[in-house]
Amino acid sequence: MESNLPSATVVIPVYRDVESVLRCLDAILHQETERCLETIVVDDGSNDSTVAIVENWIADHAGPQGIIRILAQDHAGPAAARNRGAKEANGPILLFTDADCEPRPDWVEKMLAPFEDAAVQGVKGTYETRQTSWVARLVQVEYEEKYIRMEQFDSIDFIDTYSAGFRRDIFLDLGGFDEGFPTASVEDQEFSFRMAERGFRMVFVPDARVVHRHAETLSQYIRKKFRIAYYKSYLLVRHPGRIQGDTHTPPTLIAQIPLTYGFLGFLVATVFWSPSWLFCILFAAADLACMSGTLRLCRERAPDLTARVPILLAARSLALGAGLISGTIRFRIGRRGADPGRSTEES
Repeated sequence: MESNLPSATVVIPVYRDVESVLRCLDAILHQETERCLETIVVDDGSNDSTVAIVENWIADHAGPQGIIRILAQDHAGPAAARNRGAKEANGPILLFTDADCEPRPDWVEKMLAPFEDAAVQGVKGTYETRQTSWVARLVQVEYEEKYIRMEQFDSIDFIDTYSAGFRRDIFLDLGGFDEGFPTASVEDQEFSFRMAERGFRMVFVPDARVVHRHAETLSQYIRKKFRIAYYKSYLLVRHPGRIQGDTHTPPTLIAQIPLTYGFLGFLVATVFWSPSWLFCILFAAADLACMSGTLRLCRERAPDLTARVPILLAARSLALGAGLISGTIRFRIGRRGADPGRSTEES
């Protein structure tokens, strides 16, 4: 009967991360809502005991709180896993989160509230973390700077799958996430841009929070930023106008990339041309000026880490720049915008 249909379906892709997905499921189980909720875990070809363990968990937690089930597919990437869950969903609203996230108890209600407005087609929530490493704490500051920017917009054009909501019919009509992305990268951005180009309204809900484990070390952070920028190059082939930015990315972040590379270039040039020191100073001053917003926020949220902000942001600029250059060579020059296809990278 229609009254027995779920109000929403939560879709969670997982690949060889059973401990995380069980924590995520436990958080979904304890949502403070009276709504009928469906949860679909999509195992993306894990070659371990993930499916069996999740099936046992579901059997142990069966009850009136909602429908929980697991689907299994061959390894095809998180975009394909999310699309599979969306196609199998029975709820009119799709809520996406990641296996390594733990939604806060009021997450479902916060995410669904904006959909009471028929004009809203997409919703974005936020990250928070319990981590104590200096990198993870600064990553959280980095996200919060972006959240402050997004709160300025009545309608946004950028939704991340860690805390995302879409009307299912619109999601399927647009073809879901681009499965050409073989690993978790920017497939959610690409879908958001498609929605924005069609004129669909998406809104930001800062109180719809999920707890996440950010990169713990600088090397992990650099690898993640490189991968994002690498696939962002493919996204820019599809959406060239987005090189100018979006409602999520501060313009100062974009400016920091050439400034950081310029500083290093002139620093090397000082060996051969002493006046390069002047340019080093100018580029460093401009770079620090672009970091001023992050520095101010860090003084408010994590004052003990303020001196480390330039280290993290310089590493970010170098990783993003390297990723964009590598991706451009592959997708624009080497293959002239070809689909990125599958790779050996794991989701």
